[in-house]
Amino acid sequence: MLLVSAAPASAQSTGVPPATGAVPPTGAASDPAPTPPGPADFGPRVDAATGLTLSPGVETLTVTGAAAGAAITLLDGDGAERLTLLADASGQAHFAYVPDTPMTLQSGTGEVPGGSGGVVEPGTYLIRVAGVTSNPVRVLATGEVADPSFYSGQQIGNGFGYVTTRDGTTLSVMVRLPGPIEDGPYPTVVEYSGYGASRPADPEPGSRIAGFLGFATVGVNMRGTGCSGGVFDVFNPAQMADGYDAIEAIASQDWVANNKVGMIGLSYAGISQLYVASTQPPSLEAISPMSVIDGPWREQWPGGVYNDGFTKQWLAERDRQSQAGGQSWDGQRIAQGDTVCANNQRIRTQNLDFEKFGRALENFPDALNARFLQRLVPKINVPVYLSGGYQDEQTGGRFGYLLDKFTAAPVTRFKLFNGHHPDGYSPMVATDWHDFLSFYVKREIPMISNLVRYFSPGVFEDEFGVRRGFGPNRFDSFQPGDFAGALAAYEAESPVQVLVESGATTSPQGATGERTRWNLPSFPPPQAAATTWYLAGNGALQPTAPTIDAADRYIPEPGAGSIVTTNANSTTFQKPVSALNAQWKQAPEGDLLAYATGALAADTVVAGPGYLDLWAKPGAPEAVVQVDLTEIRPDGQETYVQSGWHNLEHAGLDSGLTKGFQVEYTYTEADRVTLDPDGWVHRKVPIPAAAHVFRAGSKLRITVSSPGRSRPLWTFENPVRPPDAPVTLGRGGAHASSLVLPTMSSQTLRVATTGGSGPRSGKSSATSDIPTRPECGTLRGQPCRNYLGVVNVTDDPVEQPPTTASPTTASPTTGSPTTASTTTVTPTTVSPTTGSPTTRPPSGSPTTGSPTTAAASTTAAPSTGSVGPSTSGSPTKVPPTASSSTTQPSKVGPAGTVAAGTVVAAPGGANPSGLPNPTASPGGRPGAARPGMSPAPGASGALPAGAGSAAAPLPLSPRFTG
Repeated sequence: MLLVSAAPASAQSTGVPPATGAVPPTGAASDPAPTPPGPADFGPRVDAATGLTLSPGVETLTVTGAAAGAAITLLDGDGAERLTLLADASGQAHFAYVPDTPMTLQSGTGEVPGGSGGVVEPGTYLIRVAGVTSNPVRVLATGEVADPSFYSGQQIGNGFGYVTTRDGTTLSVMVRLPGPIEDGPYPTVVEYSGYGASRPADPEPGSRIAGFLGFATVGVNMRGTGCSGGVFDVFNPAQMADGYDAIEAIASQDWVANNKVGMIGLSYAGISQLYVASTQPPSLEAISPMSVIDGPWREQWPGGVYNDGFTKQWLAERDRQSQAGGQSWDGQRIAQGDTVCANNQRIRTQNLDFEKFGRALENFPDALNARFLQRLVPKINVPVYLSGGYQDEQTGGRFGYLLDKFTAAPVTRFKLFNGHHPDGYSPMVATDWHDFLSFYVKREIPMISNLVRYFSPGVFEDEFGVRRGFGPNRFDSFQPGDFAGALAAYEAESPVQVLVESGATTSPQGATGERTRWNLPSFPPPQAAATTWYLAGNGALQPTAPTIDAADRYIPEPGAGSIVTTNANSTTFQKPVSALNAQWKQAPEGDLLAYATGALAADTVVAGPGYLDLWAKPGAPEAVVQVDLTEIRPDGQETYVQSGWHNLEHAGLDSGLTKGFQVEYTYTEADRVTLDPDGWVHRKVPIPAAAHVFRAGSKLRITVSSPGRSRPLWTFENPVRPPDAPVTLGRGGAHASSLVLPTMSSQTLRVATTGGSGPRSGKSSATSDIPTRPECGTLRGQPCRNYLGVVNVTDDPVEQPPTTASPTTASPTTGSPTTASTTTVTPTTVSPTTGSPTTRPPSGSPTTGSPTTAAASTTAAPSTGSVGPSTSGSPTKVPPTASSSTTQPSKVGPAGTVAAGTVVAAPGGANPSGLPNPTASPGGRPGAARPGMSPAPGASGALPAGAGSAAAPLPLSPRFTG
C-alpha cells in the first residue's frame, strides 16, 4: 500500500515534518548548526519572492518550477555567489557541489563543478533568478532530524509503499511479513541500497534469507533509485540521513517487535548500514554488514592508483540504473499506475556522472571525509556483526582497517576468511549471522526450525555449489527460556573468528567451508609480533639489514593494468573456484623484482595487515607500485595471499590512523609531491589484512611490479612512462627496504586463541591446530600456479646473507620484545609509522633519518631458512653459500631444505629461491632490449602463452553479489 501520512495537514500536502528540538550530539557528516531548525526549515516550500519551489535537504538544495534555461544562482548567507546552474528542460536545478570560484554550468548534463570546491555545507542560502532573490532557506546537517512525531505519524503496511524523509523526498519500500499483520509484531530487519531493494517481485538475497528465518523484512531503495524520489549520489550525507529517517519511520509501526529494527545486507546494502548506523538512529537495534569498503575514494583509487576495472564499471552501472526507468521494475510500477513512482522520475535528469566525477578526483578532498568510514564507524553505538573475505574480488580487503575502530559498539562479531565477495551469505557463516540477529533483533535464543534446516542444503547447493545447510542450534541447552544465560554465553565468546583455509577440504574442493576456526580477541591479535625481513641480494628476504647500499631495478610493464586472472562473470564467484578457470601469470622477467625467505623452519602465521617499507628511485615523474605477498610451497607451487598498491607521489601519512600495522596516507593534494626521477623517496606501501599459514618448508615471497595481473576484476590505469625508465629499489645501507608483517608461531597462536568460554561457533578449535598443507588451487580467493624464479636486475655489489639469523620480531605498538627463541640478534629499532615519509633530495644530501625497521632490543624467532629438519628429527644448520650474481649449485640440507639466499640452477632459467623451476623463465618483454638488463638463461624473449588475460566488460547482474 502507499504511505498515508498522519502528520498535520500542512505536512501531508508538502511533506514538511514538524519542528524538532532534538539535534543528536554526533552526525555522520557535518556538525549541527548552532540553532535548532524550526518548522519552516524542513521540506519543500514555494518561495514567495521568486515563485520557485525550493527543497533544502541534507547538504543539498533542489530548485523546481523555473523556466527552461533560466540562470539559477546559489548565494551563501552573506549574499556571495557560489554557483549558477542553468535549469534543465523541466525547469529544475540541483545544488550539491560547489566550485572554489563561482562559475556557470548547464544542469542536467551529469557534469560536476570543476576545481577543488566542496559540498553545499549546512547553513543559510538564497536563490537568485531573473534578478529576484529568494527568502533564506536552510540546508540541513545530518544531525538535524525531525521530531519523533514525524516518523510515528507515517503508516506503512504490508507490501509496496513509500516512506517520507525529513526533506519531503519519498523512498520506495517493500514490506514482507512472515504472517498476517494482525499476528504481529514481528522481529524486523531493513535492507537499504540502490539496487532492487524495494522491487516487489524478487527480494534481495539478505531479505530472502532473513524471511526464511522468520523475520519481517523491509527493502528500501535509496533516493534517486527504483521508485524513490530525489537525486542519486554515492554514499553522500543525504543518503545517510534518509537511512536514519527510514529506520525511525519503519520502527514506529505497530507490526515491528519492540519498535526496534536491525539492518542486513551484503556489499551495497552492507556498506550503507555503516553509514546509517553512524547517524545513531534511536530505533536501530543492530547491524550486520558484509563485504564492505572503508570509503568510496580509496575503493576507486586504491593506493592512489585509479581502479578502472570493477569500481569504474560499478559506478557506470549505478549511473545507468539511477536514470529515469533505469531499473525495469520501476517502469512496470509506472505502467501499473503508480503516479508517485512516475513523479519521482522527473528529477533524475539532475543526476551526476559519478564515474566521471570520481575519476577527476585524483586527490582525496577534505569534503570526502564525511564518507570515509574509518572516521565514521567510531560513532556506531549498536551491536555489529561484520564478515569479509581478504581477497574480495569486488570490494577488496581494506575492510580490515575498520575492525579496531568500532570503539562505541557494545558488541562486535567479526567473521574473517579467505574468499570471495558473496561468501558472507554462504552456509559457512549463515548460522553465525542468524545467531547474531536472533540475540539482538529477535531477542530470542537462536533456533533454526527443522523445516528450514531440511531444505537449506539444497538451496545453498544451488547458489554456492556445496551441499551444506545451517549449522546446529548451539544454544539449545539454554532452552526453553534462559535467554539471559544464552546471551551471556554468546557475549563471552571471542569477538573475532578467523575461518581458516576456506575451500581446502570442501566437497567439491574450492567451495565455501573452513577447515577450522581461530577465536581471537582482536585482529591482528595482540600476540602478533612485528616481523621484519630486509630485501637483500640474489632476491633474498633476510632478517638483518644489508650494510652495503645496493639496489635492484625493473621496468614497469606496459599493459599490466589491464590483465586480470579470470574473465568469469561476477556471479561465478559463488561457485567452487574451479568454475573461475583462473590464470594467474607472473610478469615477464625484468618487469618485476622478487624476494623470498629461505625455507621456513617452523609454521608461521601471518594475521593482519602489513607494509613494505620501501626506498625507491621512481625513474620518471610518475610511479606506481604493486606488492604481492605469496607463498612458495615445497612442491614447486606458489599461492597468492594479498596485494597492496601505492602511488609514490603521495607522501603524507595520516598521523591519526597510521599506527601499529596500519599505514594510512592522506592522499590529499597538499601531501602530494613531484617526483625526481633520480632521487630516492621513502614510502610505506600498505598491504591489507590477510590470515595465512606459511608452513614449515615453505618460503614467504614478495614481488614488486606495476599494478595488475593479480586480481580477478580490478584493473588499473597505470601512468604512461618513458620507454625503459626503471623503478629502482634500495636494499641496504642508507636505503634498506624491508617487509613488515604481523606473525605468530603455532605456539603463540594457541596462546592467542585461549580466550572466550561460550559454546564455540562452527569448527572452532581450542588448541588452534594448524591443518595439513592444502592442495594447490583449492583455497578461495587464492589462486595457485607453478613457481617461476626471477633473477633481479642489478648493477650493484651483493652482500653475503647471514648464516642463521632470524627475522626480527617486535610488538607493533609497544616495541616490547617477543620470546619465541633464545637466540639473540643485534638490537634494531622500529621506524615509527606515525611520521611522514622522507624524500632524499636529488643532490644526494642526507634525509632526516635513515630507515630503521624493528623494535628496540628484540629476540629472534626460529630461523626462516638456514635451519632444516634432519633425518633424525632434530634441526640441522645448513651453511650458507657465498652470494654471487651467477648461478651456483644448490646447497640442500638433509631433508631437502635449501639455505637462504642460495641460487639454484633450473631448467630454462635461474631460480634464486631454491625450488625446482617447472616453467622456463619468460625472459624480457618483447620489443627493444633494455640497456643494462640481461634476460635469464634460456629466456625466449617472448611472453608465455596464456599470460593472464585482458579484462573484458563485466556483466553486473549478481544474485548474491554487490
